[in-house]
Amino acid sequence: MSTVSLARKVAFSILKTMETHGHSDTLLRSRSVEVLSDPDRKLTTALVLGVLRRQIELDVRIKPLLKHPNTKLDTEVLIALRMGAFQLLHMDRIPARAAIDESVELTKEAGHRFASGMVNAVLRKLAASREGSTSDEGLGGSKLGYPAWMVERWRGTYGDDATCMICRHGQEQPQQFVRLSGDEVERELAAEGIELGQGEFLTAARKVVNGDVTKTAAFRDGRVRIQDEGSQLIAELVPRGKRILDCCAAPGGKTLILGERNPEADMVACDGSRQRLGDLRQRLRNLGERVECRLGDATQLNDENVFDLVLADVPCSGTGTLGRNPEIRHRLRAEDLQRQAERQQAILRSALRAARPAGFVLYSTCSLEPEENERVVEAVLGEQAGVELLSLTSRIEEMRLEGTLTRAGSDRLSGCVTEQGPLRLLPGLFKTDGFFAALIQKAG
Repeated sequence: MSTVSLARKVAFSILKTMETHGHSDTLLRSRSVEVLSDPDRKLTTALVLGVLRRQIELDVRIKPLLKHPNTKLDTEVLIALRMGAFQLLHMDRIPARAAIDESVELTKEAGHRFASGMVNAVLRKLAASREGSTSDEGLGGSKLGYPAWMVERWRGTYGDDATCMICRHGQEQPQQFVRLSGDEVERELAAEGIELGQGEFLTAARKVVNGDVTKTAAFRDGRVRIQDEGSQLIAELVPRGKRILDCCAAPGGKTLILGERNPEADMVACDGSRQRLGDLRQRLRNLGERVECRLGDATQLNDENVFDLVLADVPCSGTGTLGRNPEIRHRLRAEDLQRQAERQQAILRSALRAARPAGFVLYSTCSLEPEENERVVEAVLGEQAGVELLSLTSRIEEMRLEGTLTRAGSDRLSGCVTEQGPLRLLPGLFKTDGFFAALIQKAG
């Protein structure tokens, strides 16, 4: 009978799937995780996210302890070593014996009994030397848990201090924010033991201080939604209108906010995947018939001069979300950014065609990379006449006056507006993911 805890088994399975098949942000929400007890679910989540955030550092610590450091390890053996090393170096409440013994057992159960002795020896050496654990002070790809090329490009773009802030934020468990359908929901959640606090800048956002929102009836009914406050802000930055297009709508959190802020508007929500479109249609059902969910490639929209407002929240590298999606740092390559940018430019051109004269387009990403942000906007606007890049300072002030933003929040957000007019929200400035937003208006 297995002596490995269920939490570690599930974590091992998820990490193996990510290592062999690439990114999947749904694995920690799968049935195998949902059926775990609360303590086991928390341990599984901590192990998966912790190993992914610290993977580069863990590999650096493990390699010199191997008898043959340049030998490529089997995937299962490497994951067992990483899990054990993470528990030894970064989980003080886990006894060293448990971390070592269960990693050895995971190796055996994965069919690598011959390697279990090596796993045992390496982790025991690491346990003996863990007083000298690496620190997060200073800059360095292995110490901070990021590829060196990623750290260096942030240093070149934002400087050392901002890069340290970005990296530290990405190594922390993200703050959970929610959006409520009404004040009565907040009272209902309080009665169920959920403690909420005010958001960082949006009056409608709440941060979860204590409790599990996903266990409540309000969450199951869709009356409370988990959504990063920076993501909520993107939808709030879009001005009001009567005809609205969300051209990259799935999973639909921003679309819902657009619909709630514009109760009389007719809306179109597009996505290029049939499966995501089905999920989107289900999520937007409360908006009724005034929203059309349309299957379509955002680079080839057929509409021309139709919409008052277009939100182009485009697919991107996601480097502003590395705390929430730590696996991105291991699969992203520098050369991927230009390929992303070509599609992003095509989407922005399509969005501008769809906007009516005097209409607005909000272009946004959750990327920190200029190739996907400023340079996309510059390239598209540079080839088109009759379009103007607006400063979001005025829109932020409007939001403060209408009560959407707190005064303190609006002041701090105004400081995030660049000289050219877009908003750049770096991770760590607030407890949110990183975002970029540019507001563009067509000539009337």
